[in-house]
Amino acid sequence: MEVNGTGSDTLTLTLHALSSDFYYNNDESPVPLKVYDPSLEHGKSVPRSPRFSMGESIISTKSASQSRSVHGERVERRSSRKSPRLSSSTALIVGTLDHQQSPENKALLGRSVRRSPRLSPVTLQTENAGGNKLKRLPQSCLRRSPRLSPIPSCPQIEWEGLRTMVKGERTTDGPKLKRIKSCVELHSNVVAEKCRRKSSARVQHGNGNCEKLAVPIETVKDNLILNGDTARPRKSTSIGTHDKNTALGGSDDFGYNKASPIRCKTHASSSKKQRKRKRASFFVGEPVPEDEAQERWRWRYELKGQRCKGQSWILNAGEEDELHLNVVCHYLQANVDGCIFRLGDCAHIKGEGKREHVGRIVEFFKTSDDENYFRVQWFFRAEDTVMKQAAAFHEKKRLFSSTLMNDNLLDCILSKVKITEKAPALGLQSAIQPTEYYCDMEYSVKYSTFRSLATATNSSVARCDLTLPSSLDANDVTITTTPLDLSSCEPYKAELTLLDLYAGCGGMSTGLCLGAKVSGVKLVTRWAIDYHKSACDSFKQNHPETQVRHITAEDFLELLKEWEKLCKIYVFNDPDRGLKTSSNGTKKSIINESSILDAEVAPGEYEVSSLVDICYGDPSSTGQHGLKFKVRWKGYSPSEDTWELIQDLSDCQDHIQDFVRSGYKSKILPRPGEVDVICGGPPCQGISGYNRFRNTDDPLTDERNQQIVVFFDIVNFLKPKYVLMENVADILRFDKASLGRYALSRLVHMNYQARLGIMAAGSYGLPQFRLRVFLWGALPSETLPQFPLPTYEVIVRYFPSAEFEQNIVAYDEGQPRELQEATVLRDAISDLPAVTSHEDREEMAYDRPPETEFQKYIRLTKDEINGSALKGVTDWRSAVLTDHRPYKLSEDDFHRVCHVPRRKGANFRDFPGLIVGADNMVRRDPTKEPVLLPSGKPLVPDYVFTFEKGKSKRPFSRIWWDENVPTVVTFPNLHSQTAIHPEQDRVLTIREYARLQGFPDHYRFCGTVKERYCQVGNAVAVFVSKTLGYALGMAFQKLSGDEALMTLPPDFAFQVPPPDQFSALL
Repeated sequence: MEVNGTGSDTLTLTLHALSSDFYYNNDESPVPLKVYDPSLEHGKSVPRSPRFSMGESIISTKSASQSRSVHGERVERRSSRKSPRLSSSTALIVGTLDHQQSPENKALLGRSVRRSPRLSPVTLQTENAGGNKLKRLPQSCLRRSPRLSPIPSCPQIEWEGLRTMVKGERTTDGPKLKRIKSCVELHSNVVAEKCRRKSSARVQHGNGNCEKLAVPIETVKDNLILNGDTARPRKSTSIGTHDKNTALGGSDDFGYNKASPIRCKTHASSSKKQRKRKRASFFVGEPVPEDEAQERWRWRYELKGQRCKGQSWILNAGEEDELHLNVVCHYLQANVDGCIFRLGDCAHIKGEGKREHVGRIVEFFKTSDDENYFRVQWFFRAEDTVMKQAAAFHEKKRLFSSTLMNDNLLDCILSKVKITEKAPALGLQSAIQPTEYYCDMEYSVKYSTFRSLATATNSSVARCDLTLPSSLDANDVTITTTPLDLSSCEPYKAELTLLDLYAGCGGMSTGLCLGAKVSGVKLVTRWAIDYHKSACDSFKQNHPETQVRHITAEDFLELLKEWEKLCKIYVFNDPDRGLKTSSNGTKKSIINESSILDAEVAPGEYEVSSLVDICYGDPSSTGQHGLKFKVRWKGYSPSEDTWELIQDLSDCQDHIQDFVRSGYKSKILPRPGEVDVICGGPPCQGISGYNRFRNTDDPLTDERNQQIVVFFDIVNFLKPKYVLMENVADILRFDKASLGRYALSRLVHMNYQARLGIMAAGSYGLPQFRLRVFLWGALPSETLPQFPLPTYEVIVRYFPSAEFEQNIVAYDEGQPRELQEATVLRDAISDLPAVTSHEDREEMAYDRPPETEFQKYIRLTKDEINGSALKGVTDWRSAVLTDHRPYKLSEDDFHRVCHVPRRKGANFRDFPGLIVGADNMVRRDPTKEPVLLPSGKPLVPDYVFTFEKGKSKRPFSRIWWDENVPTVVTFPNLHSQTAIHPEQDRVLTIREYARLQGFPDHYRFCGTVKERYCQVGNAVAVFVSKTLGYALGMAFQKLSGDEALMTLPPDFAFQVPPPDQFSALL
């Protein structure tokens, strides 16, 4: 979206992510629709404001009417309403950078009309290198996308009996003139057929294409107007289909679900006689007394009473979500084909084609035109949810309850069915009869949530209130509010154990433990694994109490299985077998190098002193893969320990038994049920936006993406109380989000509750945007953790998958909030000493005190941050700064960096001898001689002309003090990223990158400079994982609600646990 103007009331911005399409007839005329707007008189038809696609250009000022270009055609809009915006919080600083974006992001944004330059979040209006002016938008100007209906009406459409007139508008698109066809007369049956065909598009009832339900009742009237547009309910023809052309929908949390119900109603225009000939359906018994009916179904009678004279009795007439107000009476029973149905019965409901849906009958009523209707609460099959095709291995008889309800004609009921509702259990073998269904979880589209019926104590999902439609409370999101004062909270005495898979240098587990401790829970990282040796060394250096293993996840899973077998043999069964005993009664273990046993220890034989470790794999690269023990040889030093296969230690049963029993007591490895929390970010390089060779068609078959399978295999074996998985946003973008759906499906299939959210690191106090996906899992007996709402404004750098927009953790329209100013680069690194590109010192002293709250917190010692010591005790002059060294540039690149001006927006385009064409492509100036470096190479390298076809500003660009970083990556590549310090001729240092990720200054890194950059870039932002740790602690203590979102305490980013609650944690 592009907004231009000439006055002070205009601003420039670019919108990339929201997408929608008009529905057109064969003659290219838009299909008109009526929309119910509660703010207008009943019965008045108004045009619905459409959503904007990525290729649309919007030009608007506060005083002028808006215009809109649809596929090259511009249509004048009478309304001056602002278009909805996507945001990770309601108050945002919006803009997109032309640098530091992955190739995938560039491809996604390629349809936008133009790009905005980098923003200045400090001043209201700043001139940048591109010459465009940008403003910080006030909170009232920015809203989350309301996820409008996928079939918006066209502007200026009037219904005239059986004909529709589409008024023509003239517009220009560059030099071309186009004209919308005017005076197009459509016969009523053509219009009806087109509307039916488009509205019957199969709509997914998961994280995809679903709609909001809204019932126009006075008590919820405010909830029906979203961003100035009317959100109307729609029914879909089928739950959970895969029509990617269907636009976004939305849903709030349980009890507030707004996803599209199933469409099963026959057309009202069909003859009643024809329907009666097909099926016999009628109500049984006397009507419910009027006073009882009005009390029981009050909402429907209130709507009926609000009807104005002359208004239609049907709200949203002709739509699949029409509401019938001309109710005459209610009934308690109905006869359909000789079968008696009562309120509360479950039934198969007629769907499109031969599809049969399942629902619970919650209302029977007759209308004044002698039509018989019933209201149904729907159940979802696994493949009808967000899991889609990834749920193919789920049991077919398993259903998921919901709060979705709608009205349907009585003859849509097919047959009675029995649904058993029960609490899920791990490893449950269902005793349900083959002809029965069972339901053990509830499903909500909002944040793709699956919750156990046993924990839904405050929800009406398991058995909905038969008197209230789900749409009446659909838009009011409930948020759990955290007490402002946590100092009085008693610490939870129990200790939770954590296993960190794919741990890296420890960013995720570090933040989780810090946040949990603030909530009053002691979470301890007892085990961690990673395949990179340097990352394991960094983790061990900062967490010496943790069992850190340098091992692949596949080998770790095999090790866990073998360890469980050893514990059963040597601990529980206590066998005394295969032990050689010396003449004096002592046990003695001998290993023979030549496999020849002699009576004495001869040359070539070595005596085992002890076993000191265990592994699975081939750590010594001998070519022999399997279960191995690390052997300490008698008479040899620890440096001469060797790894030996367990088969070669058959004569060492005593040592094996001693090792296993000792390891069992000290828990050197976790056993099933001994892990409370498993966290991890399984690498998915196969789908990364920075991977040009990724398999976008079937990413799960790519070996580089198989780690997500192994991650859940480990979860399935250990069965922890809680699971937290982190991954890149691309997991919800490629191959129709198959990897993200698979992750949800595995958790739900294992009977874990699940919830998926997308969080921006900048929303929690860091100077980088960094959008990441987080997936919570919890046992049925536990409270499912929530997602913490943002506490900071954030500078938006890119957008997530539009299909999963509703999973962004953010405030909704109208929700009260107090957000702090966005954190920028100056807040994070302005106090660090100046260094050169050739700096190689491991340690140095600070040369100034901290200047911001961020810097004061990030400089705290380990004991201060953990609450083991009082804050501010350590003098900054005595503190030691580590890892403040940059990657050493080549001489040629160093000279190029020195030519980049020290100002905002500076990049290689400021080099002499270049011209920028009208197409934004950079070319060499043919009238000037190329400037050469001392090496004889050109100052402007050739690759800047081929990188993104010479249109990028990112090569050799400086980030400025009042900006943030889109995403901290694994290496500061100045050839394709903005990585140069604002005022020093070098790339950002390891420590500066670590601060952008929220690592405290006391956190040290091991390995080469490149390896340290990689560890920091791969880590989960500590500030984000800290908020999730707090949510975990609150859920474990049963202090959080059933809602998807929660608020954090004030100034949570810089909050430390009260002192002396626990011993040192990290």
